[in-house]
Amino acid sequence: HEDANGQYEINFVYDDALVTADRYTFFKMMTSQYAQKYGAIATHMAKPFTDRTGNGGHIHFHLAEADTGTNLFADENDPRGLGSSELAYHFIGGILAHAPALTAVMSPTVNCYKRLQVGEGLTSSASGFNWTPAFISYGDNNRTQMIRTAGPGNLEDRTISAACNPYLAFAAYVAAGMDGIVRKLDPGEPNSGNLYELGLAEIDRRGIRLLPQSLHEALGELREDEVVKGALGVIADEFVELKEKEWAEYHAQVSKWEIDRYLTLF
Repeated sequence: HEDANGQYEINFVYDDALVTADRYTFFKMMTSQYAQKYGAIATHMAKPFTDRTGNGGHIHFHLAEADTGTNLFADENDPRGLGSSELAYHFIGGILAHAPALTAVMSPTVNCYKRLQVGEGLTSSASGFNWTPAFISYGDNNRTQMIRTAGPGNLEDRTISAACNPYLAFAAYVAAGMDGIVRKLDPGEPNSGNLYELGLAEIDRRGIRLLPQSLHEALGELREDEVVKGALGVIADEFVELKEKEWAEYHAQVSKWEIDRYLTLF
C-alpha cells in the first residue's frame, strides 16, 4: 500500500523467486537499520495504526520458460478475456484452493489479521478502503480481489503481508500453484465489480469464501493442508508450534480496548 502518511511503495523488477526473496529481505534490513541511524523507525509491521492502511507485500508473478523466458501465463486468445493461459488458470485454482492455509504463511503474525478484515474493517483506513481484500477470489485488474490480473499473463496477489518471511511465502505459494497445475484445478469464472460494495450475505450467496480472520484460524487450516506444510519442509511442525504459542500469548493479554469497554460496564 502507499496511501498512508509517510508510507511508500517500493517495486522490484521481475526475477526468479529466490533472487526476489533476497532483494526483499535486504530491503527490509536496510531500511530498518538506516532509519535507526537517524533516530527513526522504518516499520514493516502489517498494521501499525488502527486508522491507517497496513503494510502489504504484494507479489506480481508468472511462470516463464526456463530457456527463453517466455511468459507461460499469457494467452491473447483467452476466452475469459483476461489474457491468461489455461496454465495460469490452473495455477490460480491452486492458490485459491490452498488460500486458507497459505494465509498462515503469508500473514504469520497476530497483527497481520488487523489488516485482513471484512465488514466494517474494510473502511478502517482514514483514506477510505484499506485495499486489502480478504475474499478468496480473482478478477480483471480489480483491487478488491485476492488475485487480480495486472496485464496479460501477469498476476498479483494483494493479500500478502509485509511481515512475511519471503522465502517461506514464495515456497508455499509456488507449491500451491503447482498443485493446481498438476490437478488441473479450475478457479471458476472471474469476479467483476467492486466486492467491497457487497454485504457479507451477498458474498456468501455468490460462493466466495473468506480468508481466515485470525492467526488461530489460519493455523488450523495449515495443520490440515499437506501441500502447504510440505512446502515448508523440515520446519513445518516447528513453525506451527511457534505460531500457536504466539497466538496463546496474545490471547492471554487483556488489552486497553477491553479495559475501556468493560471495566465499568457491569
